[in-house]
Amino acid sequence: MAGAPVLRWLAQHEDEPVVNRTKIKPELKTGETGPLNRHWRDLFLDILAETSNVSEAARRAGINPSRAYKLRREEEGFARSWRAALIEGYEHLELDLLARLRSGEAKDGPRHDNAAALRLLALHKDTMAQENAQRLGMDSNRAREIIEGKLEELRQRVIARRQARGDTTQ
Repeated sequence: MAGAPVLRWLAQHEDEPVVNRTKIKPELKTGETGPLNRHWRDLFLDILAETSNVSEAARRAGINPSRAYKLRREEEGFARSWRAALIEGYEHLELDLLARLRSGEAKDGPRHDNAAALRLLALHKDTMAQENAQRLGMDSNRAREIIEGKLEELRQRVIARRQARGDTTQ
């Protein structure tokens, strides 16, 4: 009986034709130690969804980032999964940022760079607008307007929180 990861992979790739595995040149393997975990793709995508950071996902999956980029270029299924992982990551980031802005951060807890999170979300607003438009069946321009409004609201909250703390940096 196939395990859950295999069934999940089969479900994600059922419409794809069977193709040969992507050949990786030795220079794209630099920094990889020993044999790869055979589940490195799932691990990479899970960490990408968690962090929205390709370098971190590659490091923790034990691969050179160039390997992942090559697969994204050459394997349509992996590219779709990559995009879904990034969208999930941006959604998590937006929710985390909103939660911190609403309830504040614990004085003895870890400090978060809310401005950097806001900049990252702003950089990827077009990607999010396209995804939201597809999900909701709306025009991508309207989705972009909604996202820009959310980002502006978050930016204003960051500014207000900084002013309340007496922090004048932007």
